[in-house]
Amino acid sequence: MRGTAGVFPCRRGMASVFPRMFGGFPSLCRPPGNMTEPYRDLARSKVGPHGTSPPADRLIGTFGMVLQKVVEEGHLEIADTLIDDNNSSIRTCVSIEIKYQAMDGTVGAWNESDFLENPNQRPEHETFHFETDSLLSGSGQSQGSGASPGRSLQNLLGERKKTTGKGVFSGMKLGKARHAKDDHKKGHGDEPAVLETEDLDRKAMRFGKGLDPDTISLASVTAVTTNVSNKRSKPDIKMEPSAGRPQDYQVSITIIEARQLVGLNMDPVVCVEIGDDKKYTSMKESTNCPYYNEYFVFDFHVSPDVMFDKIVKLSVIHSKNLLRSGTLVGMFKLDIGTIYSQPEHQFYHKWAIICDPGDITAGVKGYIKCDIAVVGKGDNIKTPHKSNETDEDDVEGNLLLPEGVPSERQWARYYVKIYRAEGLPKMNTSIMANMKKAFIGENKDLVDPYVQVSFAGQRGKSSVQKNTYEPTWNEQIIFTEMFPPLCTRIKIQIRDSDKVNEVAIGTHFVDLRKISNDGDKGFLPTFGPSWVNMYGSTRNYTLMDEHQDLNEGLGEGVSFRARLLISIGMEILDTASTEIMSSTDVLVESIQQISDLSTGKLEEFFLFGAFLEATMLDRRIGDKPVNFEVTIGNYGNQIDGISKPSVRKKRGGGDADEEESELLQNSSEDEADDDGDLVPVSCTPAMKPVITDSRFVSLANKDENAPGRTKLDRERLKSCIREMENMAQQAKTMRTQVKKNTLKDKLKQVQAFLHKLRFMIGEPQHSIPEIFLWMMSNNKRIAYARIQSKDILYSIVDEETGKDCGKVKTVFLKLPGKRGFGTAGWTVQSKIEIYFWLGLNKQRKDFLCGLPSGYEENKAVKGQGLQSFPPISLTYIKKQLFQLRVHMYQARSLCAADSSGLSDPFARVFFSTQSQCTEVLQETLCPTWDQLLVFDNIELYGEAQELRDDPPIVVIEIYDQDTVGKAEYIGRTFSKPVVKMAEEEYCSPRFPPQLEYYQIYRGNTTAGDLLAAFELLQILFWGLRDLKRVNLAQVDRPRVDIECAGKGVQSAVIQSYKKNPNFSTLVKYFEVDLPENELLHPPLNIRVVDCRAFGRYTLVGSHAVSSLRKFIYRPPDNKVQKWINAAKLINGYQALANGGPFFRPAGDINVNMETEIPVKKIETVVKLDANEDEKAKKKKKKKGEEIEEEEPDESMLDWWSKYFASIETLMERIRQQEAAAAEAEEKEDMEIAAEGKLDLKIDDSPMKGTKQSKSKDKAKAQEKEKKKKQLEVIEKKEKVKIDELQIYDKELEAEFGNFEDWLHTFNLYRGKIGDDDDSSADEERIAGRFKGSVCVYKVPLPDDVAREAGYEPTFGMFQGIPNNDLVNVLVRVYVVRATELHPADINGKADPYIVIKLGKTEIKDKENYISKQLNPVFGKSFDIEATFPMESMLTVAIFDWDLVGTDDLIGETKLDLENRYYSKHRATCGIAQQYSLHGYNMWRDPVKPTQLLTKLCKEGKVDGPHFGPGGRAKVANRVFTGPTEIEDENGAKKETDEHLSLIVLHHWGDVPRVGCKLVPEHVETRPLLNPEKPGIEQGRIELFVDMFPKDMPAPGAPIDIAPRKPKKYELRVIVWNTDEVILEDDDYFTGEKSSDIFVRGYELRVIIWNTDDVVLEDDAFMTGEKMSDIYVRGWLKGQQEDKQDTDVHYHSLTGEGNFNWRFIYPFDYLMAEEKIVISKKESMFSWDETEYKIPARLTLQVWDADHFSADDFLGAIELDLNRFTRGAKTAKLCTIEMATDEAAFPMVSIFKQKRVKGWWPFVARNENDEMELTGKVEAELHLLTAEEAEKSPAGLARNEPEPLEKPNRPDTSFIWFMNPLKSIRYFIWHNYRGLILKILAIVLLLLLLGLFLYSMPGYLVKKILGA
Repeated sequence: MRGTAGVFPCRRGMASVFPRMFGGFPSLCRPPGNMTEPYRDLARSKVGPHGTSPPADRLIGTFGMVLQKVVEEGHLEIADTLIDDNNSSIRTCVSIEIKYQAMDGTVGAWNESDFLENPNQRPEHETFHFETDSLLSGSGQSQGSGASPGRSLQNLLGERKKTTGKGVFSGMKLGKARHAKDDHKKGHGDEPAVLETEDLDRKAMRFGKGLDPDTISLASVTAVTTNVSNKRSKPDIKMEPSAGRPQDYQVSITIIEARQLVGLNMDPVVCVEIGDDKKYTSMKESTNCPYYNEYFVFDFHVSPDVMFDKIVKLSVIHSKNLLRSGTLVGMFKLDIGTIYSQPEHQFYHKWAIICDPGDITAGVKGYIKCDIAVVGKGDNIKTPHKSNETDEDDVEGNLLLPEGVPSERQWARYYVKIYRAEGLPKMNTSIMANMKKAFIGENKDLVDPYVQVSFAGQRGKSSVQKNTYEPTWNEQIIFTEMFPPLCTRIKIQIRDSDKVNEVAIGTHFVDLRKISNDGDKGFLPTFGPSWVNMYGSTRNYTLMDEHQDLNEGLGEGVSFRARLLISIGMEILDTASTEIMSSTDVLVESIQQISDLSTGKLEEFFLFGAFLEATMLDRRIGDKPVNFEVTIGNYGNQIDGISKPSVRKKRGGGDADEEESELLQNSSEDEADDDGDLVPVSCTPAMKPVITDSRFVSLANKDENAPGRTKLDRERLKSCIREMENMAQQAKTMRTQVKKNTLKDKLKQVQAFLHKLRFMIGEPQHSIPEIFLWMMSNNKRIAYARIQSKDILYSIVDEETGKDCGKVKTVFLKLPGKRGFGTAGWTVQSKIEIYFWLGLNKQRKDFLCGLPSGYEENKAVKGQGLQSFPPISLTYIKKQLFQLRVHMYQARSLCAADSSGLSDPFARVFFSTQSQCTEVLQETLCPTWDQLLVFDNIELYGEAQELRDDPPIVVIEIYDQDTVGKAEYIGRTFSKPVVKMAEEEYCSPRFPPQLEYYQIYRGNTTAGDLLAAFELLQILFWGLRDLKRVNLAQVDRPRVDIECAGKGVQSAVIQSYKKNPNFSTLVKYFEVDLPENELLHPPLNIRVVDCRAFGRYTLVGSHAVSSLRKFIYRPPDNKVQKWINAAKLINGYQALANGGPFFRPAGDINVNMETEIPVKKIETVVKLDANEDEKAKKKKKKKGEEIEEEEPDESMLDWWSKYFASIETLMERIRQQEAAAAEAEEKEDMEIAAEGKLDLKIDDSPMKGTKQSKSKDKAKAQEKEKKKKQLEVIEKKEKVKIDELQIYDKELEAEFGNFEDWLHTFNLYRGKIGDDDDSSADEERIAGRFKGSVCVYKVPLPDDVAREAGYEPTFGMFQGIPNNDLVNVLVRVYVVRATELHPADINGKADPYIVIKLGKTEIKDKENYISKQLNPVFGKSFDIEATFPMESMLTVAIFDWDLVGTDDLIGETKLDLENRYYSKHRATCGIAQQYSLHGYNMWRDPVKPTQLLTKLCKEGKVDGPHFGPGGRAKVANRVFTGPTEIEDENGAKKETDEHLSLIVLHHWGDVPRVGCKLVPEHVETRPLLNPEKPGIEQGRIELFVDMFPKDMPAPGAPIDIAPRKPKKYELRVIVWNTDEVILEDDDYFTGEKSSDIFVRGYELRVIIWNTDDVVLEDDAFMTGEKMSDIYVRGWLKGQQEDKQDTDVHYHSLTGEGNFNWRFIYPFDYLMAEEKIVISKKESMFSWDETEYKIPARLTLQVWDADHFSADDFLGAIELDLNRFTRGAKTAKLCTIEMATDEAAFPMVSIFKQKRVKGWWPFVARNENDEMELTGKVEAELHLLTAEEAEKSPAGLARNEPEPLEKPNRPDTSFIWFMNPLKSIRYFIWHNYRGLILKILAIVLLLLLLGLFLYSMPGYLVKKILGA
């Protein structure tokens, strides 16, 4: 045999797993001497020629090694080649023997036997135990293979000795790499690797100096134990899936409410945006706490990668309308992937924090409460049952954040630095290039690249570099986003700039979770500088690239496109700093050019590939010349790899020493031999591969100052080490806790370990390009395979070598891109046996060591005699002849490949270059070939022993033979043959080989061991249902054929399927030989044929039962049953002796009593006497707590009372389960921590999540406190005795095993199966249903059956089955409500109504549609008469009513009533919890409990019931006790056995032999599905069904479940006064601050008495005094159009306002749901009114009235009428804490108190976004029912009737322009009278002085003249 070998010399930058050759591995341990530093010495030998003097000596070569191995062994012999100064191997070899003895003698004396002792003979107490032994190895010691210098690290670890009680850590072998065949000769080559490690911190402390994890290699931070063979890699049985295939997704978002929105008097709207789709809520006026409860649904049909990268944005917008876009208040965003990764793929009732992206310094702008769920095909969303929604006020404790994300996130900047790119393909046609060259004379590169980065919904672009294949940018793109971000991936694209069509060249995703760590010792996101490789379509440019999606990152790339040098960093912003930019706009900045040394030094690498065999080529290319091409990066790409004929430096990135090398543009091409027959066959569809990245964990030191080492390398290394140690410790503890009852939980934890290990394996900085293997014909690329370079990388440390390096690997080639989707992707294009080796060029001497032995190398002339020179081909001279025997026994559950629903299967077996086929079996899905295929003269090349241990694989493919055309592929599997050598005997245990079954995609291939027992297979033929037409003809005379293991039986023919589809003969049987091993049982085939005229038979449908296990009869174990019964009896008697739980709702069970923790049981309340009750009420009054309303009269209770009480019980049960699970988890964590303290010191590396555990403890304490309060509430509510029913949050069938206790339903399939990804095709293929059963039992019939009283031999094992004659039934369907319906109208709503279909009866309740509701409450019952079995499939559908056009189906659910009717669980009418003759819980079944119990005992042949004195009833050997009295409507008591019978019925499952759980009174929740959107729920519907036979007494009238009508109330609010209102206005004259105060309210009657301390807003016109013109406004939430205002208190100078004003708000209220019901039209174009249910909340606001501008908002208070803070008695006692910390104050409910009066604070946010007190209001709230309000009417404001007095306001309260003289008198005299009096006095004095001076001269003249 000749095999072509390909040699690929290249220079690449690859170092992720490469250590430096020498000097790079300081040991992690110190020798057991007295040294205090970590042992880092190297042994270095120098060899040179001898000279006369030292200068004359010349260095020939050196040899170096780490001495750690010598420390462990004590003695070592090594032979290896020397290296020169350039670290290149030379031909000189050196042999060295080294011995070592520590000074303290801890290793041993100089005696060889002491050092090389056999570890298997070591005493048990000296065994070294590792922390993770329990994780994978199962023991504390790995099996060694004897001591030798060539031992692997695995063996070294296992053989290591304890030294002074402590072990040393693993060493790294740096000598010559061990040849794999050495292991084979020792016989231990297939030993599984063992994961072992030890706590590094402990060792570091022992060494005397802390060990820096930076110095430890990242080469081995994970491991997967695999049984890896020596020469041949484990084949990839599963192929990669065709990623990028679109799927259906549905995102449902409920915006419930918003709170604490920043802003004054807002009109908020919430915008929900996903991608380009936007939807808006309605606008709520004048509120900072809007309530929406609006539901939105977004549908997508995209690939998973695209879906999970989509961003959900929730934005709050102020004052948005048709004319303006509104003002953005804040935004919250996260990606779909984060939501999908949550439990149940949803966030439920969580608060999203909104922040302003335009001002990151502004802080939190509010909260939005919402539900977000993402549903993929087949996902089920389990939403908690919505009961009375008490608002979750704990906003901080219910934030919309994934677990582990801190509640207080900070703003951060993310820097994506882009340096340069290389290897870009041309992005234009050569014609365009030639035209440019002809006209312009320039020959430019045909690409204009730029880089686009997308993150968190934002995009940034670099500059465009014109005409270059090697662009340099040196730019950084800066994103501003919260940290930690809720968007996990950064998308980096290189794009080609084009004016017409910009396309992506390549795409790379960076997962932030992989480049950061959120643990206690974690690190911020960091990456590079490192190269990232981009893959996509082939590099040849075409105008219409069919694989362009691959360049966008959708799907698996099929070719190398380019590589980009980037780095990523992040910094936390200090928002308090004034220097930062407050905007989140994306910035692009220039940066300095990066150093060439930053990505490592230059190294030369070597890739070798040898094609050993190419078979299974597709027929279309099998007759053409075929060649194969191997490429790594652009190396080897002959057709389209050369984009520019130039050489450039290229750098590698990674987590270790990184080398830089040239990018060569040439490669050798490998011609493949077309060995043997090129037979076309198919391949399996693509499947996700099993990850086995590393074989062993080892830790090696690296030089921490090595060039190219990035921060991520160092931090990730530390993180991985901590994770491994943490897992090791947990696994060790877990092993001691594994018990039978905890096995599942521990298995989940182990799965979590595996998930974490797989996550850690992914290397984000893996810069080595992947290898592409292409099959080409006529220079065209046909098919490819993609091989990860890390899997074939070589390392001198065996454990660091890739799992496929130096091994023969079987590779299946597949079609690229979308061509690989669907049936085309199933076909195998070729199977290649290939050998790969990739490593440093200087280490390539061993590159052929893994090839199968027995070959000769054919080298080029220049390479003759050089050991490490690669050969150009290989010639195998050792040939072995084999015979292959393939035992093809049977296959089962194959896919239907024909339109009949069956297949004509045959199997084709491939081995090496030969293939053979089995015979074709006609029309079966479970063929039994029982055939031996013999392959003679198979030539295999290599040594015989190697082939025995590691033979090639056998490929088996299943096909369907078609009459016309080629055979159609069904499935494929692999097997390894058992090899028998000529000298071996054909005897056990190896021969003959045992039959095994192998998994086939879309089916199972099984075989059976023919150790058969004689068994009887009995078939129950009941009937056929819903048979579809065959070839347009109806089925009239069907028959069922049963076949198993070549034998079978036929049913009787149904003579007229229309009249009666049941069989006349019920039971038939046949004998069959079955294997003793149940797993190997052959399948049971069910086929239905239609018997037509002239002896024709037409196949209707078929079904294959792949496993008979559940139909095997297993006789009861009498001994075990006796012990169980005895134990139950003892428990029962002990319960009686201890008093027993006397307060069980249904009485005490003396026998078989199982204690349960009662959740809200009715009778659990111990009644207090009247005096104690009064004392308790008085105490409550003293404390100021609310007084619970009195127990309601039973006449006030209805079915809805029962329903809501049951929902509360369900919610409480769920809460208790969650609390119990959390408590168990906490207890387990404490146990683990306690266990860890025994091994770890306090300062050692902590368990991951220490911080999380602390916060978890805090959360647990809060949860306990919350739970305590909830239990107290429940204890209070237990005084209200309300009977309950069972609420199922799933289908009733799921709870009772599909009601297949004796009658099973088998779907019959017809038609060809669809695409592998389209599972919905199965539903379309259903052609009907066969109802019957199967029982497998050994002959003769079991004694316990044959001895039964009344045994009928005709029915065999099916004793006691009912008659299958026609039966008339009254079916009563109760539809309670539907939830989360899919919107059907453009407005995002629906107008749902109910449609019921049963047989030919169809009921449309179209006239009672509910307008614009997605959560409608129907409360309807429908009666239908039906005849079973013809009319047994009930369909309940929800349609959307449309005014114009046909109505749309929203969703439907189907119920099989027949199985329910005949089930032993008795699903005809649910059994109530209590038996009542009247009232809301009246017994609705026409059969009373006593009659029902008697009937069950008779049918089950059970002794009883026997009723005795003292309320005792005996059934079989069980005794039950209970009450025997019942009250009638008049309250009279009489004796009855109904209660006692009902108790027995509730515990019917405890009755031996025939007992089973009976269906209780219930409501079931069923998903609604739409055939047009298969697999995705369109909502849920709650309903229950009763069935009453017409030959029994007629049932009573249906129970009334009509929706409760809301009760009419009137709320009267009186505003008395305000105080301390802030002053907003300045007085026009005085400048004083004042406010004009008024108040607004509802009916509820609200009286506003006073306001106080209102802020003063205005300045007086003349004086400048602060004042406010105060008024108060009020409304009920949802009734903003009914706002009411008080009059204005003008010129309030002190903030006090007096009003005496009454608001009246009439409203409708649902007490059970605590919601106000509002019916109104959404718009003027609405056809009818829409009903809304919103919380009952009263809003009061205080305003400052302005005459010539908008009024100023001062403050507000919102009161939840169900629970609000009790008002303060005085204004002084009224504080801001009453609004901000409500939990600290006593709460009241207006619906219980009826009348409340007090002072409440007005609050608003100031400029610093802090709450401040802006006033106080004195108000009185008075609630009256509509009847009470009619009897005692009251007027609005101060009007009649019951008028209020006018307020006594100060003289300043008037309007100045209405009373100018009064205003002048007040403002001038009041404010300036002192000044006026002074002025008047001065004027008078001046006047007197003037008069004096005026008259003085005359007076003097008179005096002088004596006049």
